[in-house]
Amino acid sequence: MNAPEHAHVADPEPHVMKTYGRLPVALSHGKGCWVWDTQGRKYLDGLAGIAVNTLGHGHPRLVPALQEQVAKLIHSSNYYQVPLQERLAAKLVELSGLTNAFFCSTGLEANEAALKIARKYGHDRGIDRPEIVVYEGAFHGRSIATLSATGNAKVQAGFGPLVEGFIRVPLNDAKAIEALADRPNIVAVFLEVIQGEGGIRPATIEYLREVRRICDARGWLLMLDEVQCGMGRTGKWFAHQWAGIKPDVMPLAKGLGSGVPIGAVVAGPKAANVFGAGNHGTTFGGNPLAMRAGVETLRIMEEERLLENAEKVGGELKAGLARGLEGVRGVVEVRGQGLMLGIELDRPCAPLLGRAAEAGLMISVTAERVVRLLPALILSRDEAEQIVAILVPLIKAFLDETPAPVGTP
Repeated sequence: MNAPEHAHVADPEPHVMKTYGRLPVALSHGKGCWVWDTQGRKYLDGLAGIAVNTLGHGHPRLVPALQEQVAKLIHSSNYYQVPLQERLAAKLVELSGLTNAFFCSTGLEANEAALKIARKYGHDRGIDRPEIVVYEGAFHGRSIATLSATGNAKVQAGFGPLVEGFIRVPLNDAKAIEALADRPNIVAVFLEVIQGEGGIRPATIEYLREVRRICDARGWLLMLDEVQCGMGRTGKWFAHQWAGIKPDVMPLAKGLGSGVPIGAVVAGPKAANVFGAGNHGTTFGGNPLAMRAGVETLRIMEEERLLENAEKVGGELKAGLARGLEGVRGVVEVRGQGLMLGIELDRPCAPLLGRAAEAGLMISVTAERVVRLLPALILSRDEAEQIVAILVPLIKAFLDETPAPVGTP
């Protein structure tokens, strides 16, 4: 068995804060959709660094471009023009149909910037205490503001008092939004098109269209968090494009740089000029290396038709999982779109993370009961079949061995 050693001899990271529940695996290198650990064991990467490694590992066209950029200029600061920022911003504007972009380094920063845009948008309209509609099950980051917008009491615990100004509603319930008509301080609606950390829960096409209509009618900003579900993962550049709508503000990150840290906020006409000089900034954001990574990632995605691959191979992977788990007691649903998939079980399933690693597959478990798959967009049909062949038996065995929740029929 391709199994990592689980015997705990000594703490391998005695000087690192214990903010992660890590498996006893240290990765050494990768190639395509495969990675190897420091002991020489091989794994099929079904997580891609949590939707980050869009082009997989060691892509033969990305690597030399980044090597060239490192040798030229890594960082310059935003005191000066950065031509690659304009190049990447122009491409994002072309793909999204929006107006301009601000660059930062992470999804959290992109979401933080979006929240600041919403607040300033409100203040510019004479609203002293702006309110933003957010969602149950949402995850927008771990800064105090994004944590306050997040809909997860467990990750919020111990960090109060949280930031005020957020109104929480259930996902896919248009009546809950309509019921807020008498709140004059609302300035924006902020939602993930597909909730990632929340368990791969999508906003329906009908709901997205209705929220767009409501925002237009009331003068609110529609802010769509595409940090995880964007960048081609669902088979379109941005997941909201399946609904045929455009947001006013769109935070991006994760897959935009294929592993190089990068975040962006893309804005439409209503929000494009909310920020002026001095209203927002960043030290590392928009540096030449990150911008080159973004430019090359988008170019390679287009030339290698990776959106089409995500839709096709993702559909085959989802169908294979659904077939393999059909009728299995304890499987609630296989859901998602493209290469953003979740398998919900009727019981907590965190042990599957380690079991999958032992079997040579990297996955995630989120929302306690959802197995999450976010492989690189270069995933092949054969590799999708291998994921099914490894994961389906693991889930079946886990459900057979693990007691069902009390009250399960």
